[in-house]
Amino acid sequence: MLLTVLQGSLSLLLFMLLFITLRRLGLALGSLHAARSRLSTGKPKPARRHFVQGLPLQWHLQDMIEVTRFFPTVGAFTTCCMLFLLTGMILGVFFFQSLKGVAVLGPVCGIAPYVVLRMKLLSRQLRTRLQFLPAAEVFYQQLLLTEHPNIRNVLHAVIAEDRLVFPIKPSFQQLQRNLSAGREPEDALRIFELEHGHIWAHYFTNLMRLALQEGLNMASGLKELIDDMRRAQLFDQRARNRLLEIRLASFSPAFFLALFMGVNLKLNYENSVRFYFYSAEGKNMLLNAVVLMFGSLLLGIYLSIRRV
Repeated sequence: MLLTVLQGSLSLLLFMLLFITLRRLGLALGSLHAARSRLSTGKPKPARRHFVQGLPLQWHLQDMIEVTRFFPTVGAFTTCCMLFLLTGMILGVFFFQSLKGVAVLGPVCGIAPYVVLRMKLLSRQLRTRLQFLPAAEVFYQQLLLTEHPNIRNVLHAVIAEDRLVFPIKPSFQQLQRNLSAGREPEDALRIFELEHGHIWAHYFTNLMRLALQEGLNMASGLKELIDDMRRAQLFDQRARNRLLEIRLASFSPAFFLALFMGVNLKLNYENSVRFYFYSAEGKNMLLNAVVLMFGSLLLGIYLSIRRV
């Protein structure tokens, strides 16, 4: 049974690697042919547009990838997950030599790219959290100074005057680029809200949505939002402390496992290696530890999302 799983996983892994190589080669040759065709004809042919109704999960992944810029496309992310899944199954066969090892290590490795993507997004949200109130105040001041307030013009003036600081400035720049490039305001605001993640960004984007779609003046609503954010500064600092505690608790099991194994290896190297890496009991203990640590990490990410 394990030999069949190993052969199937290796075959799929080799097939996917060959497919990726051939696809990259085909795209490169296609781009070269298209460039030569444009040079020879002089007039580019109109590109065909394919409108595909994407699934909610696909749109969710697309928004996360656009915010974090960690993967080029959703297809690349899916391919990476499949490669990690097959690699985890192969490692489960080689190291644990049991169906439990394959069933556990495969999904853990397969979900790992999404976990990394989520952690990148959380880190980005935490970095911009403290700077959101000053950015909202700058936007409100520019809104009052503009004679005929238009959201696109106000946003352009705020960025042109260079009054926003890093790391929150790139999110407003991306919002301006999306709105200026003719993208749907709903898509641009959804990505902006996802990049910040907290309730204040949700209220801010709702005000901008009303201003863009219905032409309402958002000055009074933005002033009330800024007043609420100022009153909630102390609570926001406590929430950041809880987020830090959650992140430390998520990684503490891996630290204690490494410390425990390091002490045992230091005291009795040969017996520890024989138990952890060769005996069935030691491998089962490590496999259970992997499951518990991965579950702790997922729980920490879930609690962090709720706290943000």
